Amino acid sequence: MKSKTPKVLHEIAGRSLVGHVVSAARELEPADLIVVVGHARERVAAHLEAVYAGTRTAVQEKQLGTGHAVRTALDELGRTPEGTVVVVCGDTPLLSGATLKALAATHAADGNAVTVLTAEVPDSTGYGRIVRDAATGAVTEIVEHKDATDEQRAIREINSGVFAFDGALLADALRKVRTDNSQGEEYLTDVLGILRADGHRVGASVAGDHREILGINNRVQLSEARVLLNRRLLEQAMLAGVTVVDPASTFVDVTVTFEPDATVLPNTMLLGATHVAEDAVVGPNTRLSDTTVGRGARVDNTVADSAAVGEGAMVGPYAYLRPGTSLGAKAKAGTYVEMKNATIGEGTKVPHLSYVGDATIGEYTNIGAASVFVNYDGEAKHHTTVGSHCKTGSDNMFVAPVTIGDGAYTAAGSVITKDVPSGALAVARGQQRNIEGWVARKRPGSAAAQAAQAAGEKSAGES
Repeated sequence: MKSKTPKVLHEIAGRSLVGHVVSAARELEPADLIVVVGHARERVAAHLEAVYAGTRTAVQEKQLGTGHAVRTALDELGRTPEGTVVVVCGDTPLLSGATLKALAATHAADGNAVTVLTAEVPDSTGYGRIVRDAATGAVTEIVEHKDATDEQRAIREINSGVFAFDGALLADALRKVRTDNSQGEEYLTDVLGILRADGHRVGASVAGDHREILGINNRVQLSEARVLLNRRLLEQAMLAGVTVVDPASTFVDVTVTFEPDATVLPNTMLLGATHVAEDAVVGPNTRLSDTTVGRGARVDNTVADSAAVGEGAMVGPYAYLRPGTSLGAKAKAGTYVEMKNATIGEGTKVPHLSYVGDATIGEYTNIGAASVFVNYDGEAKHHTTVGSHCKTGSDNMFVAPVTIGDGAYTAAGSVITKDVPSGALAVARGQQRNIEGWVARKRPGSAAAQAAQAAGEKSAGES
């Protein structure tokens, strides 16, 4: 990956690569789930503990092969496993829980000692080929590309590196794995030959979509997997009743949820625990993280992080909702409005060019254009409260902490530093003074002076 980040911690669709695999494995409801870690083990183990509590790790001190890795996991388990042991790779984020369930079901139904998850691919170059018994369909061997005959290279069924084993037979066979190969390593695939030689059946379960077994080894493959997973997620949403106008320009995380009849417009990113409710329209050109969008709401050209948009509310265009923002039903955060840690009541509007930070605003209040809630004194943040049914003028500064009572008005251009009683009008601005003839005296010959002179002459002529 050419990165300071361990490969399995690279993310697509809101989850690490290993996180996708762990999530798929959890769908099997395993009695034990063990992740073998080696490179950057502390970071990987800390990530698993933080995100997937209950997942155990086994440290492979030296990377001595896939068989050695599985043996390390069994050592961590501390007992001979009973039932089925499923082995998966940590860099296959497209692998689904449904495919693993099908693998386990085939393993049990066929009475296999080991069942290989395979896939039929358009081009099998470079992959290990699955060779089957023509009569029984059992797997007789897995032949690596470099060792395959021309006839075997024509086989399109390949090994995924994912297996289901009889636990007791696996533990016994691992003790017999040798290291007399070019790498001097313990290969898990050698277990298949050992079990077959002992008279046990080796079978296969074919993945429905060969792309599920794709492993990630560089950032090109990471990007390709992201596209495939994103398309899968969007197809699931669309089949559940969501309108996605342009899937090619829409990106979602695996944790995003929708209700039927939600609409997503082009160039939209929905991340984290974002939820879009029925009849809501999100986009275009919008990025929402951990944000809930209520029924019938409209969010247009907006960035929002950890915010809540109420039913029928309007956001944007070009709005920024920062963490802690909550818009009530039918509220509005309009063009070039930024909000942070603000609770906005039902029907309240902040239509234009304003900043609302650390504030509570009641119901059906209108905040005038170019208003600023001055919440920071250089050391601490302070809170502003505006009541219900208030009308505040344009270009107001609310210097926190300050409270505007219900039904109060504030005049345009005011700097509000004191509480305003309910029903009062607050005016906090200097008296206007006009200095006649100032332009002619101070800017003689300028375009402004010429325009003023012409206006004076015109006025004199009309009188």
